[in-house]
Amino acid sequence: MKFADVPVDEDTKIIQRKETEIDNLPVLIQKWTFDGIVAESAIFHDKDVCGINDEDLFQKIVNNYTVGPDLRHTITRDFDGYTFVNFNFEL
Repeated sequence: MKFADVPVDEDTKIIQRKETEIDNLPVLIQKWTFDGIVAESAIFHDKDVCGINDEDLFQKIVNNYTVGPDLRHTITRDFDGYTFVNFNFEL
């Protein structure tokens, strides 16, 4: 598995995970829960997305996944070699 060593916070429960591609970029899609929040993450290897700015990277998610009407999201780069795009937050 290309994403076998993705870090997970000890208090985070992974509900679903699927390895796929977005525009020929390998990505791990996770649905998770943490402290009463449910959300999704698109996780990329840093080296695969280092030349893509945050806005364009999030647009790839919007173009390929169902993103709720609230487009709130967070992007964390260089987290143990991965870039996390978190979206679809629910309480």
